[in-house]
Amino acid sequence: TKPPTTPPTTPPTTPPTTPPTSPPAGNLPKHKVTGYWQNFNNGATVQTIAQVQSQYDIIAVAFADATTTPGAVSFTLDPSLGYSVAQFKADIAAKQAAGKKVIVSVGGQNGTISVRDSASATNFANSVYTLMQTYGFNGVDIDLENGIDTTYMPQALRALSAKAGSGLIITMAPQTIDMLSAGSDYLATALKVKDILTIVNTQYYNSGSMNGCDGGVYSQGSVDFITTLACTAIQAGLSPSQVGIGTPASTSAAGSGYVSPTVVNNALDCLAKGTGCGSYHPSTTWPGIGGAMTWSTNWDASAGNTWSNGVGPHVHALP
Repeated sequence: TKPPTTPPTTPPTTPPTTPPTSPPAGNLPKHKVTGYWQNFNNGATVQTIAQVQSQYDIIAVAFADATTTPGAVSFTLDPSLGYSVAQFKADIAAKQAAGKKVIVSVGGQNGTISVRDSASATNFANSVYTLMQTYGFNGVDIDLENGIDTTYMPQALRALSAKAGSGLIITMAPQTIDMLSAGSDYLATALKVKDILTIVNTQYYNSGSMNGCDGGVYSQGSVDFITTLACTAIQAGLSPSQVGIGTPASTSAAGSGYVSPTVVNNALDCLAKGTGCGSYHPSTTWPGIGGAMTWSTNWDASAGNTWSNGVGPHVHALP
C-alpha cells in the first residue's frame, strides 16, 4: 500500500477518506487496449513486462498452468526468458503505478483447466487469488478454448470477486464460435457475471465464416465480420463497454484472420460512430464500445509495434 501522507496540522473539515489501495481500482480508460504477454519463447520478441508498449492498458500474462488439483492453477516464469521473479513482480508494480492493469490469463490453446463442479470452482477462485497476492496481478483472463461450464465458471468468478473486491479485473478471450448466441457457453457465462465483468475480447481470427447479428454470413478478415459479431454480443445483453475486438498483431501471430490496424480502427469507428463500415451498418451506434485486444505484445514488438502504434491511439481517441 502507499505510504500515508503527512497529516494536516489542523483537523480536516470532512472525515478522511480511506487511503487508496495500491494499485488504485477503476483507473482504466473508457476505451481499453489489451495485449497478451507470452511467458514462453515461440520465435516472437522475448520481452519483460517493463518492455511492453505503453499503449497497452491491460496486460494479460499468458498463461497460468493446470495443476493436479481440479480447477486450480499455478504460475511459473519460463526459465528460458531469463526473468527473475523479483524483477517480474517489480515490473508489474511499475506498470500499475503508471495506471496499467496486469492480469493472469488462464487457458490458451493448450490449457486443460476444467471448472465443472463446485469443488473445482472453489479451487479455481482460491488459486487465482493466491497468484494475485503472490505476483500483484489485478485479476484474471479466461481464455479456455475447450469450452467452459456456464454454471461453475460464474460460480468461480463470483467467489474470486468476493475475495478480491471491486477492483478485480475479469476479462475473457473467447473464440467466435463461443459467442454466436446468448446460449453459447462464453456469452452465457459473460452475461451471468455482467456486473463484475470488465471486457470480453473475442478472437476475430482463426475462425471460419460466421453468422452475423443481421443473419448474414461473414468471413473473417473483414470489417463486417468484426462488426456483425460484436453486434451479436451487444444485442445479447453485454454492455458495449464490455465488448472488445481481438485481432492478431501480425500474420505470424495467428494461423488466419490477420487484419491491418486500419481495419481494426474502421470496425471500431463503425461500432462507435457509424463511419468506416463495410456492407453491414449497425442500426444504432455504440460510442461506449470497449476497445481492442491483440495476441500478442511479443508479436507486436516483432513487427515494430505496428499494431499498438496504429490501434492504441485510435482506441484512446474514441468518443
